Formats: sequence, structure tokens, C-alpha cells
Amino acid sequence: MDFEDNIKYCDNGIILKIRILPNSAKNRIVCSDDIIKIKITAQPIENKANKAIAEYLSKLVKVPKTRIKIIKGETSKDKTILIETDDLKKKDEIKNILINNSKII
Repeated sequence: MDFEDNIKYCDNGIILKIRILPNSAKNRIVCSDDIIKIKITAQPIENKANKAIAEYLSKLVKVPKTRIKIIKGETSKDKTILIETDDLKKKDEIKNILINNSKII
């Protein structure tokens, strides 16, 4: 499996399979082996890390937070996230942003 295999297009947007790393020094995307990891400064309590993921991705890919949904893994470090958009050009743009902003570790 490749890093890009965790980014899938669907009818109503783009789906990401990620692992979050809460309590990190700074927010950023890293990839190791075949996993997209998102480091988040927020703690994994009272939904803070999930909200931080939505805020971080919203700013990064320039979509409203309301268009970012956790569709699986609400209480897990492994999550499936939907970024809603019908525009194929925007889907390509989101994928490129995620790939270009990831740091390989």
C-alpha cells in the first residue's frame, strides 16, 4: 500500500484514511510507510483532537469546517474522514495539497 492509497475520490468528495497523533508539538501531516499521520497539538479529550483535525484540514485545503466529517473512528486514533466537494478540480487540488504538505519520516 502507498501513501496515496489512503486518499480516495468518491461521489460527494474525497476520503482520507489517517492516524492522528495528539499532543504533538505542532500541527502537520507526516507519512511513514503507508500511513497518513496527522500530528495535532490538541489533547484527545472531550472531542478536542477531532475538532482540531477539522480546523487544521479546513485551513490547509481551504474548505469550510462544516464540509469535513469524521465518518469512522470518532473515538479512535485511526479515522476515516470525508472532505465534501462535488468539484473534481477541487478534489485534485485537495489531494495535491495533502501530498505536497506531508513530511516523510
